[in-house]
Amino acid sequence: GARDVRAGEFIIPPGLSSLTILPYLAEAQTRTYRVSLIEGRRLSAALEALSQAEYLQQDLGALTVERVSDYLGLTVHAEAQLYPDTYVYHRNQPVSEIITQAHERLNKVLNEEWQARVANLPYTSPYEALVMASIIEKETGVASERPVIAGVFVRRLQKNMRLETDPTVIYGLGESFDGNLTRAHLRDRSNPYNTYRNKGLPPGPIALAGREAIRAALNPAEGTELFFVARGDGSHYFSSTLEEHNKAVRRYQLSRRSDYRSAPTAEQSSGETD
Repeated sequence: GARDVRAGEFIIPPGLSSLTILPYLAEAQTRTYRVSLIEGRRLSAALEALSQAEYLQQDLGALTVERVSDYLGLTVHAEAQLYPDTYVYHRNQPVSEIITQAHERLNKVLNEEWQARVANLPYTSPYEALVMASIIEKETGVASERPVIAGVFVRRLQKNMRLETDPTVIYGLGESFDGNLTRAHLRDRSNPYNTYRNKGLPPGPIALAGREAIRAALNPAEGTELFFVARGDGSHYFSSTLEEHNKAVRRYQLSRRSDYRSAPTAEQSSGETD
């Protein structure tokens, strides 16, 4: 005569009798598992986490970027189309449900932040804002700097300057990147993600972007800064002039990495190419 007994996986404490187990199963919570998709990482890393999540049913087969793109029916590149968060699931739940949930969450957050954006931004669509947010996510080591970094990149676009950011170049290099970004990489015009050679935003996002990065892209900090350089502790030094920036590069980077190129030369900053 037991009622409301739910199907699922339960942790049954020792000592329950056959008569008390059924009421317990009617009241207890089913066991859940968690998988985390991390902001700032590529979609391929998120798919690897999903493919290795214990007890998650792999109903889509091999979780490739192409497979997920087909499943979601995307008309844009699949990169960054899943929202980074921790997702809770039950044993044998299809991975497709998590992917759908993460994609719908991304669209919801992106649309909410798009509606709350400030005026006069250099984006024509929420997707372009997502591209910028992914760059901000990769460049940010200190959370409070996201709006400031966004302000730098937005002003550069508004001034028709190239973004000149290392993470986009690295993304375009794909699996061939060995951890050493060289001048040859920065001069390579065949890399469509090379923002040292191509003006405007890259062709697509380069990493999963969370709400704070999306919000920063759509609500950048006001100011005059056009450059920034890593201090080496996760934070950045921001400059409004190339002269000030070059001093910062010499102070924080050139003594540490002989091949460093975080920002433009005077010729490149003026929009000239070689």
